[in-house]
Amino acid sequence: MDRRTLLKLSGLSLLGATAGCLEGEDDEPTTTTESNGGGGGGGGEETTTTESDGGGGGMSSYEIGMVDSLTGSLAPYGERNTRGRELALEAINAVGIGDDGATLSISVEDDESTNQGGVNGAQKLVNQDGVPLLIGSVGSGVSIAIHDSVTNDAGVVQISQNSTSPELTSRPNLLRMSPSGAAKGKALANLVYDDGHENVAVTWINNDYGTGLSDVFAETFESSLGGTVSYNQPHDQGQSSYSGILTEMASTNASAWIFITYANEYTVMVNEGFDQGYNTQVDYYGAESTIADSIIENTPEGAMDGMKGITESAPQDQENYQNFVSEFESAYDETPTVWSAYAYDAVTVAALAIEAADEFTGDALASVVRDVTRPDGEEVFTFEEAAAVLKDGGSASDINYQGVSGPVDLDENGDPPGFYQVYSVENHEYVFGDYITS
Repeated sequence: MDRRTLLKLSGLSLLGATAGCLEGEDDEPTTTTESNGGGGGGGGEETTTTESDGGGGGMSSYEIGMVDSLTGSLAPYGERNTRGRELALEAINAVGIGDDGATLSISVEDDESTNQGGVNGAQKLVNQDGVPLLIGSVGSGVSIAIHDSVTNDAGVVQISQNSTSPELTSRPNLLRMSPSGAAKGKALANLVYDDGHENVAVTWINNDYGTGLSDVFAETFESSLGGTVSYNQPHDQGQSSYSGILTEMASTNASAWIFITYANEYTVMVNEGFDQGYNTQVDYYGAESTIADSIIENTPEGAMDGMKGITESAPQDQENYQNFVSEFESAYDETPTVWSAYAYDAVTVAALAIEAADEFTGDALASVVRDVTRPDGEEVFTFEEAAAVLKDGGSASDINYQGVSGPVDLDENGDPPGFYQVYSVENHEYVFGDYITS
């Protein structure tokens, strides 16, 4: 697909399909924030607790946990989960859980975009607060570290709202709302090859996300397509300069450079590449984490024009997604990203598991959390519709929650199906084109 075709297709673009090109990053979340007081992700971090009024007889409130990236490299993405989470809580608490209309609240810990910060936050939520279900996190490595060190042995249900690494598939007790990056890596390899590039250079962030996506890309590009990956090296997170990496990539004969990294790191690379004129010598490609308002705002115009890539998406014509967009825009005067939709679905699936389970325990929630999303049940598109079936005597297997991000349908590995979209950068703006379904 050439650039002209892509621009034509941009008229069909999914609203907010990216990791943040449309949704503002500087708006304050609708939550209360209080000092942690110990046990969290290091000195000075905060715990954000979302409380909701309401209640009734019996259990008047259920509390679950969330580990999110509020600071660090993934903060531009973690912040966007807040609004999706808040909209989901509003919809859930308008109906109430159980016959007595109990409310749901979420206690949030900052993982600081690091594995250890995520483990510290999860330990507080599980060991001190006693939550039986935890949502988190953004980074794949963080989600895996939380699973391996905290939730799996504790019997706590874990649902990642944003993690995409193929490595999560090997941990069936680690559920997620965003699809595996395996299909995305294959789609990215095909996109680059179909654009006429046979020799490429790849740099990837040195964690589970970067490793998983780069492995799929390289395997597809070389073994399936017959191309050459002449450079395939990691880079560390949070560095002030990546000029050495760029120099090594420039020493190859690669006609395309693939950046599998995060917003902050990519911003540094784009600026240094612009200074050296690399952006006019090779074509840039990336994935969802190279899309963010902060990248556009902190790089010069023309620094990455012509860049292309693959990002997660949601089905534009799905009615409940359109309703979600409308409610989001009404509440925040901004267009949501698909990452906000994943956060919304993570909270909704958690609430449906609580509604369907016999007890508010990890084991009881684990026994039903997949079933509320499976295609054998009646299709339901909101928490209210699903709760009505369950309160009328239905079981978890009687409903099939259709998420605002698309059908959830968690399989035996905890993975949902995926929707992706091609994007490019034109005139220092993101433009969106073709859809791809895994």
